[in-house]
Amino acid sequence: MNKRQLATSIVVYAAFVNAMAQVTALQTPRLVVGITIDQLRTDYLEAFAPLYGDGGFKKLLAMGQVYSNVQYASKDVDRASAMASIVTGSVPYNHGIIGEDWMNRASLQPMHCVDDVDYRGVNTPDCSSPKNLLVSTIGDELKVATEGKGIVFSVAPNKEEAILAAGHASDWAMWIDSYSGHWAGTTYYGSAPSWFKHLDNVTNLQRRISELEWKPANEYIGTYNYYLAAQQKSFSHTFDKNRGIRQFKRSALVNEEITRAANFCLNSGLGGLDDITDFVSLCYYAGNWDGKSLSETTTELQDTYKRLDAEIEKLLKTIDQLVGLDKTLIYLTSTGYETHTDNTALSKYKIPTGNFSLNRCAALLNIYLVAMYGNGQYVEAYYNNQIYLNHKFIEQKQLKLSEVLAHCEDFLFQFSGVRDVYTSTRMTQGAWTPGISSVRNGYNPKCSGDITIQVVPGWNLVNEERGSSKMQRDSFFEFPLIFFGYNLEPKKVSTPVTVDCIAPTIAHHIRIRAPNGCSSAPLF
Repeated sequence: MNKRQLATSIVVYAAFVNAMAQVTALQTPRLVVGITIDQLRTDYLEAFAPLYGDGGFKKLLAMGQVYSNVQYASKDVDRASAMASIVTGSVPYNHGIIGEDWMNRASLQPMHCVDDVDYRGVNTPDCSSPKNLLVSTIGDELKVATEGKGIVFSVAPNKEEAILAAGHASDWAMWIDSYSGHWAGTTYYGSAPSWFKHLDNVTNLQRRISELEWKPANEYIGTYNYYLAAQQKSFSHTFDKNRGIRQFKRSALVNEEITRAANFCLNSGLGGLDDITDFVSLCYYAGNWDGKSLSETTTELQDTYKRLDAEIEKLLKTIDQLVGLDKTLIYLTSTGYETHTDNTALSKYKIPTGNFSLNRCAALLNIYLVAMYGNGQYVEAYYNNQIYLNHKFIEQKQLKLSEVLAHCEDFLFQFSGVRDVYTSTRMTQGAWTPGISSVRNGYNPKCSGDITIQVVPGWNLVNEERGSSKMQRDSFFEFPLIFFGYNLEPKKVSTPVTVDCIAPTIAHHIRIRAPNGCSSAPLF
């Protein structure tokens, strides 16, 4: 080989190596952004499209891979169990988060899913950690795979959303404290970063809350009408002095704070600036204003979607400027539930309805067990739709728990308003059916009750002691799952999928292990 040929070979080889290096560097996205929108619905997302700009929802729907038939694999999801299922690729039976709250068997007091007295709050009196999340998350596996170099953080209105999305190994999780209005965190993730302190000083909500006013974003909000027979109206909401922050977090304006914080973090260099993949989780709000009924707040809900669209557009622009949308993998989905209002309209139109009292039910059940087995306190506690039996006392009486539960099941089926009764024995050892599977997926032996009661649709599950009432409604809730960016081809998919496919899909694309409680396959 002569010198010219050798020089040519070296140049070609160098060009090949350089090209391969570039390809290798772009094999994984630099940034993954998870967007979870509390109570987002497909029908509203589509119906309010005339109110949107071109750079938010319309862009995601037109250029993303859109899965239109998405469900949760477990029943009775809320924002805590939903977030845990998304980031772990699992169900409450495995990841342990059956809801925002449950009964602590040791103290017989309700506990919040992220409560942990071992870690102090930052800018909040709440002591929190992800210790009750029993498996790993997308962010945890990313930290392991990159030896801690991948940046992981989350931003949300509420602490359970922020902490569960962040997982165990995150750099930081932040939320808005419901009383002080400060951006809050927990010492579980270490000392508060300097950028976090600066953000809180600049954007402190408590200083601004009395001056904030929520009005329609433009004149079209009050004239556009999607709802049957609804009276469109203008509105103006200020925030109550005593509970203003909590009201604010259930308004469209909270989404501006989430985007502002996310953009601040990204502009501070927290994500997507090198070839090591980083992960950011964001949670937005699309529910009713201040927990009021839909019939009272139709215009507010339309404005919420309009404003949410604008926030998504702002976020995409920031990501594109700092990282590049082609180097970012984004997923967007919903918590898959909605808050239900009371059933006063049902009785007005002679639709079957009623109240099922959990207090009365638990008291009568204990009387029945006394008649069966002798004096004693067999029912230890009750919470939500679950009854907890006194295991130690039943053992002292030398009774078999499975037999006691069988008698409980027979007795409870006699109550008006009861549709089904699931005992712990039936959950863990019963025959498999699609209905039992979804209920079992939402059950966890460590924190769920011994008996789960499902009331008839249209009935209220009432707890007089706690002043709570929840109407049962089994209507189909349609919400989307969208993957966008990272050179994905636009595609519409109607094949049914469940949200536990999100985590393995993200893990596959950033070339890490799926979370350790995840057994689902990637979607693509």
